[in-house]
Amino acid sequence: MAVAGLIFSNIHNSSVPELTSVRTIASIPFGCRYRLIDFPLSAMVNSGVTKIGVIAHNNYQSLMDHIGTGKDWDLARRSGGIRILPPYITAYNSANGGKLYTTRLEALMGVTNFIARCTEDHVVLSDCDSVCSVNLRDVISAHEKSGADVTVITRTVRKDDVLPSEDATVVECDVNGRVIKFAGCTNNFDEAEISTNIVVAKRTFLLDIINDAASHGYTKFYLEALANRLEHARINAYHFDGVFLQIGSLVSYYKASMQLLTSDVRNELFNAPEKMVYTKLRNSSPTVYQSGSTVKNSLVADGCCIEGTVENSIIFRGVHVSRGAVVKNSILLQDTYVGTDTALNCVITDKNVVIRDGRNLSGHESVPFFLSKGSMI
Repeated sequence: MAVAGLIFSNIHNSSVPELTSVRTIASIPFGCRYRLIDFPLSAMVNSGVTKIGVIAHNNYQSLMDHIGTGKDWDLARRSGGIRILPPYITAYNSANGGKLYTTRLEALMGVTNFIARCTEDHVVLSDCDSVCSVNLRDVISAHEKSGADVTVITRTVRKDDVLPSEDATVVECDVNGRVIKFAGCTNNFDEAEISTNIVVAKRTFLLDIINDAASHGYTKFYLEALANRLEHARINAYHFDGVFLQIGSLVSYYKASMQLLTSDVRNELFNAPEKMVYTKLRNSSPTVYQSGSTVKNSLVADGCCIEGTVENSIIFRGVHVSRGAVVKNSILLQDTYVGTDTALNCVITDKNVVIRDGRNLSGHESVPFFLSKGSMI
């Protein structure tokens, strides 16, 4: 079955303003060497999707630098491949006097031409605010066998869980897995089935609901465009219960990152051959662990220099931890410099941060201490 892909790179930027002030949510670094877009992009490539459009909005220079020609995902192709769909060339943008989209449905209206020109029968839609181990090949196969117009991947959340995002959608199904209702998510539930915002749809059906939404002034993908088709279309749910880490705030980014220190989560995300995660290659020297350094239960990328102590932390490329420094329960993004005799606990640094000698910075897992890109303290 021929399938194209569409990835929303900016939809959830407002969820993590600390990290998206200079980049899209798709470009947020995660897990020492990856960006959040690597996970939906790799999932599509692993399932045989070789034509992918990335819908951009603003601040997407970092995203373009990361994706490049797409060769690291085997998408540097004469036919198909990966394509950035910037807002200034979209039909939706032109029709609205230069106004940029604000919702998923408006973003789809803006790339109608891309969808119409695809020759594939089906389209996979995915956001960039999550890290999951779903096998899209299985989902696509189930979608094809069922004859559904749309298949929505869902997961179960409980009352004590952190809600996936502000616009989370509850999906109610019958015993056969057919969706009978979409609803907004509230706190008044013990357990609910939530959309992961990963969807497989027939291309012609997707075009139909986009055109219908434009003519009726709809702006909501689930609650209006799909909800109004429930009686006449076959819309199914595909339940997924594997690793699914949602990035809906700086706190959830911190907690999701810390889960990578758990071997079970790490193995499910990265060690299954059919779920390989690809990213932009960077040839760096191996990390240097100086005499007297200590590293416990941490992920450390290449190109680092560790002279001090690192515990329960995630260290990106090019980070320097000086002698006498103690870094615990922290996330240090690329090229962070930690001075001598410095103590960090529950700290998140963006790229190119300098922490001078003797500083003592501490946050809490519920309120991590954040340092913005290029700052010095």
